[in-house]
Amino acid sequence: MSQALLCIDNLKVAYPHQRDSDSLQWAVNGVSLTLQRGEKLGLVGESGCGKSTIGRAVMRLLPPVSRVNGKVMFEDKSVLDFTPTQMRQFRGEAVALVFQDPMTRLDPLMTIGKHCMETLKVHQPQLSEREIRDKAIATLAAVKIPENRWHQYPHEFSGGMRQRVAIALALMLDPKLIIADEPTTSLDVTVAAQILKELTRLCRERDMALLLISHDLALVGEYCDRIGVMHNGELVETGCSQTVFQQPQHEYTRSLLQAALHIHADVGVGKESRGAEGAERATTNNQQPSANNQLPITNYQLPILKITDLKQYYSLERNFIERLFKAEDQTIKAVDGINLELFPGEILGLVGESGCGKSTLSRTILQLIRPTAGKVEWQGTELTTLSRQDLRLCRRQMQMIFQDPHACLNPVMTVGQNIAEPLFIHQLASATEVKEQVMAMLKRVGLVPPDNYYNRYPSELSGGQQQRVAIARALITRPKLIICDEPVSMLDASIQAQVLDLMLELKREFDLTYLFITHDLWVARFLCDRIAVMNGGQIVEINTTQAVFDHPQHPYTQTLLQAAPLLGSGK
Repeated sequence: MSQALLCIDNLKVAYPHQRDSDSLQWAVNGVSLTLQRGEKLGLVGESGCGKSTIGRAVMRLLPPVSRVNGKVMFEDKSVLDFTPTQMRQFRGEAVALVFQDPMTRLDPLMTIGKHCMETLKVHQPQLSEREIRDKAIATLAAVKIPENRWHQYPHEFSGGMRQRVAIALALMLDPKLIIADEPTTSLDVTVAAQILKELTRLCRERDMALLLISHDLALVGEYCDRIGVMHNGELVETGCSQTVFQQPQHEYTRSLLQAALHIHADVGVGKESRGAEGAERATTNNQQPSANNQLPITNYQLPILKITDLKQYYSLERNFIERLFKAEDQTIKAVDGINLELFPGEILGLVGESGCGKSTLSRTILQLIRPTAGKVEWQGTELTTLSRQDLRLCRRQMQMIFQDPHACLNPVMTVGQNIAEPLFIHQLASATEVKEQVMAMLKRVGLVPPDNYYNRYPSELSGGQQQRVAIARALITRPKLIICDEPVSMLDASIQAQVLDLMLELKREFDLTYLFITHDLWVARFLCDRIAVMNGGQIVEINTTQAVFDHPQHPYTQTLLQAAPLLGSGK
């Protein structure tokens, strides 16, 4: 066997706030692993287990006063002993890191093209301006970013598109090792498959190694040669991917697989968990689509939400040169003629690739952005014509759960204040009644005892706990419709299963209707009665969940299903 590319020996990491050496708590505790050239190693485990800390320790990107013990060897050289000059060459040229949140990697004041040019100029100054541009354009094309978006800024890209840019920047210098920290969390299955296939192809062709940090067990199982399972800062199990999945040795590995299989189980399992009411509705609605591909529901049932020919167009601002040579503005049709009906008590899944218009559609439904054309009717009331005051009354009955709970919760307000805010905005309770209602809601979403959470801040909670707070905040006004925009995509498998089960329980208890936006097809299959597939701003297919999975009609739907990794499928 050739010399290991990366060797980590008895690595221990403790963070700055842990200053008392007598009671030191290690975020990473005695981890040892090796990575060969061209090898793909997946690192899985729940949030807070130390996966990302290992990646940052290899890159020496930990806070300055962190305590680090052990050895990190790259090509038989000690990374922990590198000088600042050696580290500048090491980062990017030898090892590249892809972060989970692309906005931490991208400068909001720089265009995408400038990001690429700057990276190449710093590390490869011998290249001409033309060579730099050609290489940058080719790398962006590899992650499906067209050249006509060269002059745009990060805020003009969707979350998934920004992640593609971050991955392109990591590939720009042809490193020997890529550390990918949840690189496809915000990407749809087709783009995730494209990017991971590209990464694995590069590993084979260039002897480039990949350390893939992820909470998606199916993804890791499909693309990695070996798997390491982290728990409480320790590496509790390693082995060949197939062996770990089929014959897990550690109890924690078995619990992780059990949680993931709960979601990836056969469609009947998920439906069964909803109870008689949900199963009856799914059976009632299981009819053939009509000519316009809209699934007919029972005649006596009126839609709670009706969208008619909804459009949301954006014009790209042209630069000076484009203004000289182009007569027309470029238009992005984020939502292009959507017709959709949502019925009381239903869970409708909205799936599609990043940038297809899912999130734009949800924000247009709530009138957070006004549509270019079309109608949005809420219980027979046309929302697009309402005044701000009348719209606020309707919004009380329509709430939203966002993808990133940390970003949607006010960091300077306590958990109790965050949940109580909608009650004050809509004047639904007196000051004395608010705390009682908030405490009851905390208890209902599983944050018990509520006294332990009421006065804490969002930053003091885990990702799963933050999402429970976001759910409590959405439910506090007793809405009829909740729009869920990727609410579990940033959670690990065990927490994801808990949150989805909680959402099903709350749906029954509060008689909720869900519009569930996701790029995870298996989550959609587990949760939803019907699925609408979006592509290019349009709904290309809509049917019952079982029909979409068993007999997909549109070529794009078929592509999505083929790209989605299924745990234990042996793909």
